[in-house]
Amino acid sequence: QVRMVESGGGSVQAGGSLRLSCAASAYTDSSNCMGWFRQAPVKEREGVAALEGVGGNTFYADSVKGRFTISQNNAKNMVYLQMNSLKPEDTAMYYCAAAPRAACLLGWTRGARYIYWGQGTQVTVSS
Repeated sequence: QVRMVESGGGSVQAGGSLRLSCAASAYTDSSNCMGWFRQAPVKEREGVAALEGVGGNTFYADSVKGRFTISQNNAKNMVYLQMNSLKPEDTAMYYCAAAPRAACLLGWTRGARYIYWGQGTQVTVSS
């Protein structure tokens, strides 16, 4: 069992930045793909970014490319999401999730592939 805990959410004006952190209680073969998802009210959950822990490959949704950066610490038990140039449409609850490496390689945006989920951290961007 891997416990995931997010932090770093908050309220910011458009154009601002936030850095989300996710602490995983352990690094295992079931957490070699770390992803960030978000869900806004009355919208479906969407994949924001993912990082494949073996090769270091990163993946981004088109809507955040060039603005968000996903990274991981050397111990691979922390994953970060640096969010710059935030827009009101980025407002959502953000969740981190962990999955086996195959999830990143076969389709990182599919939430069903992820085994462990955090409780979420709210990001609110005002115009």
